[in-house]
Amino acid sequence: MDPNPAHAQEDLWVFAYGSLMWRPDFPFVERVESRLVGAHRALCVYSFVHRGTPERPGLVLGLDRGGTCRGIAYRVPATERASTIAYLRAREQVTSVYLERMRPVWLKQEPERRVPALCYMVDRGHVQYAGRLTLEQQLHHVRQGHGQSGANRDYVIATVSALEQLGYRETDLHLLAQRLAGTHEAHPPHPEHASR
Repeated sequence: MDPNPAHAQEDLWVFAYGSLMWRPDFPFVERVESRLVGAHRALCVYSFVHRGTPERPGLVLGLDRGGTCRGIAYRVPATERASTIAYLRAREQVTSVYLERMRPVWLKQEPERRVPALCYMVDRGHVQYAGRLTLEQQLHHVRQGHGQSGANRDYVIATVSALEQLGYRETDLHLLAQRLAGTHEAHPPHPEHASR
């Protein structure tokens, strides 16, 4: 297989697990619930551009190794393949924190079938890789995060809403969204965060 997925001639499947689920912004002809085995969705990427700044980083999702991730697979027509990949690279790879990979995903159809899909996996060696953070650490970053694409809080809540529409509940993300929703009207600055 050509290492550059833009060079292939067939339709392209794109696996969405974060903002691409609720804001794909590229042309597609099919949208199917799917799951990726071998990686899981995690708020493990410090956001310096879209949902934060280097001075006040937000947190966004990455596919980290191990487990399973449920999401959406979009089928992009072959004629739009190269332009869609160019768009995704411009959107996802602003700071090159992700590794672009073709990985097999299972489409939730009858019968279930497996297709290769374009995925953006987190690069654990990148400076923006946050690893596993506590709920309090996540809250701190998400509350402070605001970047070119808006408030970090909105990103988390929209992602949780997209998961709920699929009938999925991910305990950690839902707990975070509940805490954010419960405090969005007015939250005084937390003195304990000043020392972090």
